[in-house]
Amino acid sequence: MKTLLLLRHAKSSWDEPALRDFDRPLAGRGKRDAPRIGKALAERGPVPDLIVCSTAARTRATIKAVAKAARIEAEVQFEDVVYGASSAELVKLIRRLPGEKNCVMVVGHNPGLEDLVERLTGSSRRMPTAALACIEFQVGGWDGIEDGEGKLAWLLTPKELGE
Repeated sequence: MKTLLLLRHAKSSWDEPALRDFDRPLAGRGKRDAPRIGKALAERGPVPDLIVCSTAARTRATIKAVAKAARIEAEVQFEDVVYGASSAELVKLIRRLPGEKNCVMVVGHNPGLEDLVERLTGSSRRMPTAALACIEFQVGGWDGIEDGEGKLAWLLTPKELGE
């Protein structure tokens, strides 16, 4: 079995309109929500063996806060292709993941992540900022991942966690 965790970056700031989208930092709400999602992941599991993260500033800040709160010590690979990736591009990346990794987290952006959840599970679910989805696959290797074959085990949002 392979488990895929999909984490959308936490809420980003629009306070500096001159900043490129890629460089936007987390907003105050994002700085509060990311550790809360990390703590929820630590309580619920599973913890990833590997993290693949977009190189954008807001995804880097999100995974730093989530990993710290969840006490995740997995290797983090920053991949340019995740920024702005379509669901098709994300599937290609996932199918190339190392076979020895049983649980991988991908940290990225919408609409790619939301489309990916629907593509892999057939479940149309909203992925607001800092949402975390867990998808399980009954396959031996990541290269065996197929559209519609994943099971959405759960999806957490900061709003569902309450205050």
